[in-house]
Amino acid sequence: RPSEGFLRYLKFKFWVALFFVDIALFIGWLSITIARPSIGFWLVPLAFAVIVLPDVVAYVAIHLRYDTTWYVLTHRSLRIRRGIWVIHETTITFENIQNVSVDSGPLERWFGIANVIVDTAGGGPAKDREGKTMANAHRGIIEGIENAEGIRDLILNRLRKSRAAGLGDELAAGHGWSAEH
Repeated sequence: RPSEGFLRYLKFKFWVALFFVDIALFIGWLSITIARPSIGFWLVPLAFAVIVLPDVVAYVAIHLRYDTTWYVLTHRSLRIRRGIWVIHETTITFENIQNVSVDSGPLERWFGIANVIVDTAGGGPAKDREGKTMANAHRGIIEGIENAEGIRDLILNRLRKSRAAGLGDELAAGHGWSAEH
C-alpha cells in the first residue's frame, strides 16, 4: 500500500489546485455581482455548485484513489492495482524487467515518499481499447512509498534469483564457457 505520506501529498496538491481554481471562479462571480447585483444574487446557487461540489467530489476521489491502490510482490512477479471507476491492474514478471529505479521530486521528498519505476521489455507500442498508443505502457510505477530504495533492492534481488532459475546461463558463466559454444 502507499504510505500515509502519499495521502498527505495528494491532499496538498488538491488544496493548492483548489485555492487557485476556486479563487478564479469566485472572482468571476464577484465581478458579475458587482456589475449586475441582481444577476449575481441569482447566480449564488450556481456559483456554490460550481465552486464547492466539485471540490467535495475530488476530495472523496483522493481518498478512494489512496484506498484502492495496492502492490503485491511475489517470488515470480509484481502486481500493481489502482483505480476507482476503471480498475487498472498490471502484473509484471521478473523475466520481463529491464530496469528498476527510484524517482522522487522535492515535494515528494518533503512528504517522505518516492516512486519505484519498473521498466519492462517492450513488445512494440501498446494500444488502449480505442487503438491509441499508450505512454508508459511498458512501465509499472509503485507510487508513494516510504522505503523506495528497499523495495527497489528487493525487486532487484528477486530479479537476480529469477534469472538464475533454470536456463543454465549461470552455470555456463561460472565455468568459463558461454551458451554460444
